[in-house]
Amino acid sequence: MDYFKTRRTIRRYSDRPLSDELIADMLDKAIHAPTCGSMQLYSVVVTRSDEGKSALAPAHFNQPCLTGAQAVLTFCADFNRFTRWCEQRGADPGFDNVQSFISAALDATILAQQFVTIAEMNGLGTCYLGTTSWNAPMIIDALSLPELVVPVITVTVGYPAESPEVQPRLPVSAFIHTEKYNPNSSERIDSMYGEFENLPANRAYVTENKKDSLAHVFTDVRYPREANEHFSHIFTEMLRKAGFLAEKA
Repeated sequence: MDYFKTRRTIRRYSDRPLSDELIADMLDKAIHAPTCGSMQLYSVVVTRSDEGKSALAPAHFNQPCLTGAQAVLTFCADFNRFTRWCEQRGADPGFDNVQSFISAALDATILAQQFVTIAEMNGLGTCYLGTTSWNAPMIIDALSLPELVVPVITVTVGYPAESPEVQPRLPVSAFIHTEKYNPNSSERIDSMYGEFENLPANRAYVTENKKDSLAHVFTDVRYPREANEHFSHIFTEMLRKAGFLAEKA
């Protein structure tokens, strides 16, 4: 059980081969994760070639962990397959909407985490790439994703070539609410975030970015409003083109 408190994100991978058979076996185990209505509303594109990784790299801002990984797995919310099945059986599918996208996105997310856990228990290292939703249209083009298929999560995987420090987390008391949501008073916020803010690495992060606080680093540097609104617009338009925001007559 120590695994869960000591797991690390791995961004540097060795040249040790990772077989197609092991990837398939891990995915075969991962698909037993919970899924909405047992519909399995996901697909996974496994990218291993240098050409394939090069095609994906710009969408992920050319992060070295992508090109250096043994495999890149793009977990997609997929209602295309299920819709085709319904149509071929004479059923009338109604999945071109936000609710259906959310169901499929949750399926893909749960599958991805199940895969990551299985991979790491097999001695592999993994890294989630949060850039997937930012540049989803580029990924759709690179992977030739059809209508009603949207990339949700990208995971790089390979045998570790590093052993980074375990990243700190807020205390579990910050997330537990009994019966109802407990208001976050100023005192509670200070208590929850104080230790995190005072970590040497985070204090250095504030100094390097010439900001007044760690919160300013997040709001002004890492995730500024302009970027959030920009990528929100891109993602919304992508959902429209993918068929999840169909215009109704």
